[in-house]
Amino acid sequence: MARIIIVLIAAAAVSLSGCVLKSEYAAKVAELDNVRTAKIGLESKLQDIEKQLAGLKQKAADLEKEKAQFQQENDNIKSTLETSRRQLSKDVVDLKNKLSENAAHIAQLEQELAARNKEIADLKAQADQLAQEKEKAVAQVKGTYESLVSELKSEINEGQIKITQLKDKLTVNMVDKILFDSGSAVIKRNGEKVLDRVADILKTVKNQEIKVEGHTDNVPISTRLLERFPSNWELSTARATMVVRYLQGRGVIPESLSAQGYAEYQPVAPNDTDENKAQNRRIEIVLLPKSRSK
Repeated sequence: MARIIIVLIAAAAVSLSGCVLKSEYAAKVAELDNVRTAKIGLESKLQDIEKQLAGLKQKAADLEKEKAQFQQENDNIKSTLETSRRQLSKDVVDLKNKLSENAAHIAQLEQELAARNKEIADLKAQADQLAQEKEKAVAQVKGTYESLVSELKSEINEGQIKITQLKDKLTVNMVDKILFDSGSAVIKRNGEKVLDRVADILKTVKNQEIKVEGHTDNVPISTRLLERFPSNWELSTARATMVVRYLQGRGVIPESLSAQGYAEYQPVAPNDTDENKAQNRRIEIVLLPKSRSK
């Protein structure tokens, strides 16, 4: 009986021990499953974290790239600004130099303008003076013209002398026959009387150039006169010179006198008729202000 009880107790113990082991095993298995499940969850979370980390690394790389680009752009901007600053500094210096040059140029122009204004004032003063002198000269020539016209009225009426006035220029046109014989440079007695009256008026003239001009027609010098007058040049010049010498001898200021011969090359009419040729054979006494004749 006791043996049976012991056996039962042992069996019960073995049975109880087996139940305990199964329960623990089940618990361990359940715990292991939970661990595996937790591991799977953690691995999934780890993958998510790794993905997030990879994304963050990519963002960090992108930000770093953007930072590098920004830094490059910033450096470029700084370089551009520095270049612009240097250029602006150079432009400022150039402008200052230009302003300085312009100021000097303006000062020079002002000096030149002042000089020009002075020249203009001087020229205006000279012009005013010349205008006054011209008015006096015109008045003097007019008086001389009136005196000559009055003195030589008969010769003018006979067509032997023509007197004209154009402003301050006076011309006494004398046909050659009143002064000279044909082919001669010797003043005739009647011509001397005419020149005496002309000289009495001309010797009172002041500040005038008195030009005596000899003119001929186009008829060549005759054979008998060629030795003395090879051409009309010599004849016209000799006649003008003889009149100048005569006027000087009658008191006309020699410094005012001059003689010129033009031969047949300044006709007042065509040399196609005897009448026109007679007009071309002439002595002209021309009065001009000295300032104009130079």
